Amino acid sequence: MPHKTRSWWGWGNEEDAVTGAERQGLTNRVGTVFEGADLTVHHAPNIDSFEVPDSRVRPPGGLASITSHDARDRLAHSHGQSFRDVVRALLGRLDHVPDLVVRPRTEAEVVDVLDWCATVGIAVVPFGGGSSVVGGVEPRVGGTYAGTVSLDLTAMNKVLEVDRISRAALVQAGVLGPHLEEQLKGFGLTLRFFPQSFQFSTLGGWLATRAGGHYATLLTHIDDVTESMRVVTPAGISESRRLPASGAGPSHDRLFLGSEGTLGVITQAWVRLQDRPRWRAAASVSFADYEAGVTAARSLAQSGLYPANCRLLDPMEAFINAGSATAVLVLGFESADHPLTAWMERALELCRDHGGTLQEPARYTETADQVARSGPSDTWRSAFLRMPYRRDALAAQSMIVETFETACTWDRFNDLRAAVNTAAEDAMRQVGVPGVVTCRFTHIYPDGPAPYFGIYAAGRWGHTVEQWDQIKLAVSEALSAAGATITHHHAVGRDHRPWYDRQRSDLFAHALQVSKTVLDPAGILNPGVVIDPAPLR
Repeated sequence: MPHKTRSWWGWGNEEDAVTGAERQGLTNRVGTVFEGADLTVHHAPNIDSFEVPDSRVRPPGGLASITSHDARDRLAHSHGQSFRDVVRALLGRLDHVPDLVVRPRTEAEVVDVLDWCATVGIAVVPFGGGSSVVGGVEPRVGGTYAGTVSLDLTAMNKVLEVDRISRAALVQAGVLGPHLEEQLKGFGLTLRFFPQSFQFSTLGGWLATRAGGHYATLLTHIDDVTESMRVVTPAGISESRRLPASGAGPSHDRLFLGSEGTLGVITQAWVRLQDRPRWRAAASVSFADYEAGVTAARSLAQSGLYPANCRLLDPMEAFINAGSATAVLVLGFESADHPLTAWMERALELCRDHGGTLQEPARYTETADQVARSGPSDTWRSAFLRMPYRRDALAAQSMIVETFETACTWDRFNDLRAAVNTAAEDAMRQVGVPGVVTCRFTHIYPDGPAPYFGIYAAGRWGHTVEQWDQIKLAVSEALSAAGATITHHHAVGRDHRPWYDRQRSDLFAHALQVSKTVLDPAGILNPGVVIDPAPLR
């Protein structure tokens, strides 16, 4: 693959940004929805124009070789990839910059970094691919620390061992998704865990945030493919026993999965693998009635067919991202063991029972590798991978483009969707921006869906961050009031904390606080995320 340059301010690679005909087509579609919107393109400032303060701390000699105080490096580690991160970078408003970026190559170096920072009182923000959309890697830690270190783990990126018999591998936490799959391919195995951020996120990041992958059913979260973990904490190292399952007390791994670097630094994990898929089946089903599409999705979730892909897009979501005029259910199956005709035929029969119609015949392929893609379902897949790039393009044109993802039980979905629509529309009116709300399902379960709400609004350049913050506040309150989760797979970070604090019980919060005190007595690990540290001594 040719070398590409990571964008310092936005998503992905600079060479893959939305330009030319793609940008014009996107602008035209948005202009159709928002007539009269100012879609002037604004460009990111030159990174050299930022005034980055001098580092407040210096590493001990033994860590100097893995430490960077380069201004560009520090700026690139100062933010994640949420809408507000991207716009603040475009506006030159990166207010929290780490003093140092440290890239350990071994677990021993991670131990040394934590020992040094705990002794001196330096906050440590673990950093993988930097794809957080909830403020999880932004060094916004308060003013009581001597400095802040961004602990970049991407130099720890190897598959250390493969157990072909048990279909598992021991993998270092800093490996990016594509490099992980590349190392597994020679064994005929795959983790088959593809979040939208796959190309720019790490195994450790998936584990620390309890990320959701591409499977719409069954193996939906990283938890499902985790066999054991090794975690470095300031108080010592925790390692769970490698087992297929265990009923021996509370789970070691469950304590650290989703802890977002507040309790320890994940350095490696045994993960469950699969044989590479050979058979695939794909189809796109249209629904003139969106509610009928919801019922069809529920029927599929409760059928025992367990499709790998089952994503329902409402008409507006389908139009903006795939150019469709109706609700669309993107359906797919995959297997390394058997052809999938019977599964797809039964799934399509269920869809037809609820008024679904095929845009074109289902497609079946048999190959050990990915094949050339075409057709409506693959149009959606391409659009799915391009969404973050398109979000950045529209953000530079004064558009507010951001999402809320959640989960609820099926019986509550209609009320939840109505509450989110009302809250978002009211908030957009109050801040004076015309906008629309979209919805798609990212994952489905027998007892409920994971709705992913999109906000598209024509903002005013220079004010879109503040406008978005008001919309986010209103919708987050609606999610909380409706009994839905504040996040299904995007983690808590700093941005979701107020609503996460309400979602968990006070007793559990206290137990988590005690765990934090035991594992991180100096309170240096990712302060402000998930749980607050005890006051610094």
